Amino acid sequence: MIKSTSKKIVSSLIATIAISAVSLSAADTFGSVNGDKITKEDISIVLRNPNIDFNSLPKKSKDQVLEQIIEKKLLTQKALKSGVNKESSYKEALEKLKKDLSLEIWMQKEYKKISVSAKDKKDYYNKNKEQFKVPATLEARHILTKTEKEAKDIIKALDKSSNKKDEFVKLAKTKSVGPSGPKGGYLGKFPETQMVPEFSAAAKTLSKGKYSKTPVKTQFGYHIIYLEDKIASQTLAYDKVEAKINQVLLQEKFREHVKKESNSLRKNAKIVIK
Repeated sequence: MIKSTSKKIVSSLIATIAISAVSLSAADTFGSVNGDKITKEDISIVLRNPNIDFNSLPKKSKDQVLEQIIEKKLLTQKALKSGVNKESSYKEALEKLKKDLSLEIWMQKEYKKISVSAKDKKDYYNKNKEQFKVPATLEARHILTKTEKEAKDIIKALDKSSNKKDEFVKLAKTKSVGPSGPKGGYLGKFPETQMVPEFSAAAKTLSKGKYSKTPVKTQFGYHIIYLEDKIASQTLAYDKVEAKINQVLLQEKFREHVKKESNSLRKNAKIVIK
């Protein structure tokens, strides 16, 4: 039981150290608890988000953060005074922490040695363009009816109209049973694959400013679709995805580097499995 708890404590401490983006020697202080200074590091650990500026928080939130820190420091001080650091479970956990922390810091240093060339990034982009493809975007309206007959009657009315779009908006407001009806059936802009398959398939075949000539049946009922606009599928430009590619390749090269190191060490290691 003690060993299990120790492992949890070690994991928690390592996570805390990793989360903190502030130096351990942070100069800024926000007070003290029995002489133990409340530092920027203490604040960062509680906030758990480097993007949050403590100084910009409302007073109530600041007080809550400081209260958590004060409580933690008081309990830590009590724990140390109790002599817990002399117990075997503490010493075991500390040794485990030292080893895990050594590995963590070593890996951070090794990661900084990794670099990716411009050629590597460009090659990855050219070989994986499908990853950076953005589907076509549609802008559409629709009229939803409960029966096929209602939908066909609306299409007939549209066919007779001289101003198709205005008539579509008017009919959507008075005939559509869908939630977009009051907005003239407007659905906004969306990727062509976002809607249910039957709707997407029908919408994709339409030209800008045209409407479906036959009702489109889906699980929701019968649709008449009016296509406002269509933006063709495109592949994102290299400069838009270069940073993402760089990160992917860095991580890939780092994993390979660590694996190579591990395999090399394994050759001369004495490993016993029971």
